[in-house]
Amino acid sequence: MSNSIMVAFASPVKISWPKEWRVPFVFSSPHSGRNYPTDFVESSMLDFNRLRQSEDFLVDELFACAPDYGAPLICADFPRAYCDANREAFELDPQMYKTPLPDYVVSASPRLASGIGTIPKVVGVGQEIYGGKLDFEEAQRRINECYFPYHHALRQLLDEGRKKFGSIFLLDCHSMPEAFPARTGMRLGIKGQRPDIVLGNRYGTSCGLNLFKETFTRLESYGYHVGQNSPYAGGYITSHYGDPDRNIHALQIEINRALYMNQRTLEPTEGFNILKNSIAGLVRDMSSDYSSLRTA
Repeated sequence: MSNSIMVAFASPVKISWPKEWRVPFVFSSPHSGRNYPTDFVESSMLDFNRLRQSEDFLVDELFACAPDYGAPLICADFPRAYCDANREAFELDPQMYKTPLPDYVVSASPRLASGIGTIPKVVGVGQEIYGGKLDFEEAQRRINECYFPYHHALRQLLDEGRKKFGSIFLLDCHSMPEAFPARTGMRLGIKGQRPDIVLGNRYGTSCGLNLFKETFTRLESYGYHVGQNSPYAGGYITSHYGDPDRNIHALQIEINRALYMNQRTLEPTEGFNILKNSIAGLVRDMSSDYSSLRTA
């Protein structure tokens, strides 16, 4: 559960393989990377704890059971604040750079308006990372060294899985900030409170109905308050790779951080093991009975 500061990435992508890939699932965690390059940390206006506020804290460890049940787990080793793999390749805010950007750059989007492009401008609620402007070459280097390797590896997994099983189910795993004071993690029935877990299927377009219904029903059976598509309908990975007509089904899972961590100290709480056991139950149950997921 440690974080670290480093000089360079030995590998920007980590794939945990099962002894035998026996179920048509791929689990992805693009935002749980916590190896921060030293020069990036030193160049930031934020202290290290604040710089880490955008991590999907320990989501890779919450889903570490996936290989035990026969599915690979792919994780980014680089932090989201450094390079965000859940965006388009060159979704960049032109105001962040010293010179005009190339024509192929996506320079306007709702995400950029919030400061969270491929090279983020902010973490948390509007906390700016940099005190000055960047060179475009720096953004290009991060994208080449981090973003593209992640997507190349993910695409290979999905292609291989579809060839192996006929269809493949991608569960893209994330965490979301709490909107209200921390709570125990189970349903409290308070009107307007952010759900424990939000499932995003791009409003029914990124996966078959059965995958969504099965995941939703099982999570509710464990006692969690599950929402759908609000406030998170699925990011770039879900929308880009989800293609039910080609037998690639992508579903985003967003977990309320209040369930398992102290968001101020960035430490796991007693709820971490409870949640991890629930996720293990979900992965176990869906891996043991996935035949119905193919039909819709």
